[in-house]
Amino acid sequence: MRKIRLITSWLAALILAVPAMALAENSRDFGDYVIHYNAMAADFVPPEVARKYRITRSRNRGLINITVLKKVLGSPGQPVHARVDVSARNLAGQGRSIRMREIREGNAIYYIGEFGVANEETLNFDVRAQPQGSQAIVDVRFSQDFYTSD
Repeated sequence: MRKIRLITSWLAALILAVPAMALAENSRDFGDYVIHYNAMAADFVPPEVARKYRITRSRNRGLINITVLKKVLGSPGQPVHARVDVSARNLAGQGRSIRMREIREGNAIYYIGEFGVANEETLNFDVRAQPQGSQAIVDVRFSQDFYTSD
């Protein structure tokens, strides 16, 4: 039971802190794994979470969060290490590579990346994840709109 609580604690803090329209949260099932992903404005991250994980809170910053879980019968899944590569492109075709870093919290493993955003910018994300020790690779594409002004 403790493992489940640790897995969801950080994600729950982020999801509960963000209005539904400001957050894209999805998952994709592939083989023995599930990938969870979301992107949001970094100023929605609660200050205590930002301090703990060295996230720059700013309305001109975005944050992407990726979690890879191995399916385990009777559980929400077991977090696994993975190679996670992320790039994004805005509607004008300007691309950026997003440096991801691994966060460990107990048994939980997250991959987060920060990037600059402009007001009313839509980013199309390309996520490529390969769980450690697996040949399985998943490519996930999703879009997120960012609003930086009041």
